[in-house]
Amino acid sequence: AYERKCRYFCRKTNSVVVSVGYRLAPEHPYPAQFEDCLTATIHFLRTAQDHGVDPSRVVICGDSSGGTLTAAVAQALVNRRDLPKLRAQILIYPFLQCVDLNLPSYQQNKGVPILLKERTLVLGLKYINLDLGIIEEVFKGCHVSEDRRLKYQKWVSPDYIPHEFKTRGYKPSPTYLPSKELCEMVESVFDPVFSPLLAEDSVIAQLPETFILTCEFDVLRDDGLLYKKRLEDHGIKVTWCHLQEGFHGTV
Repeated sequence: AYERKCRYFCRKTNSVVVSVGYRLAPEHPYPAQFEDCLTATIHFLRTAQDHGVDPSRVVICGDSSGGTLTAAVAQALVNRRDLPKLRAQILIYPFLQCVDLNLPSYQQNKGVPILLKERTLVLGLKYINLDLGIIEEVFKGCHVSEDRRLKYQKWVSPDYIPHEFKTRGYKPSPTYLPSKELCEMVESVFDPVFSPLLAEDSVIAQLPETFILTCEFDVLRDDGLLYKKRLEDHGIKVTWCHLQEGFHGTV
């Protein structure tokens, strides 16, 4: 599925392109995928010159769940003093958080193919090997404890989505009480490897220059908008491209 895209990027940017054949879930449980991408990135940073590449100009890129992995790898490398710094990261309609699945983009695009609202959560739960029977409770937000809700509301909130993205319709969601059992069961969805938007400020502040692509007709649109805001709040240079007619998978 990606060979033609990679060849296209290679031709158009006159770059060396390395596509990581990371192991796939559910046969290989999370976080094997992240570990494979991190291992490949570290190896390439160390051996870039063997491929005729300037190690100070390495950019990592991914789309959809690949965008999640890209963001997580960039975060994992911020404190590595033994490696060249990444030049930039490119996030193409990434999945970045599992705190609020009722943001405006989730409400507006819940039935837009290919990434339906329910399919997003089904794929996410399968990825971390959780029971699909909890879907309705997670959509209600019952998986977020009061402590987490207070912590994350400064990063994940419809209040930070610009008004023009709410004009197609948005209704604030009712607040449901958290379920202690559910909160403990889904702890892994708050790990920044799974939800990079939830990384601490000390990590976000060290990230490289970033390109973010969002699509209007995509449940993940607002994840990109929220990450853009967090990066810019910390002085990270962000180039943002929004496809007004775009949908998830448009690449």
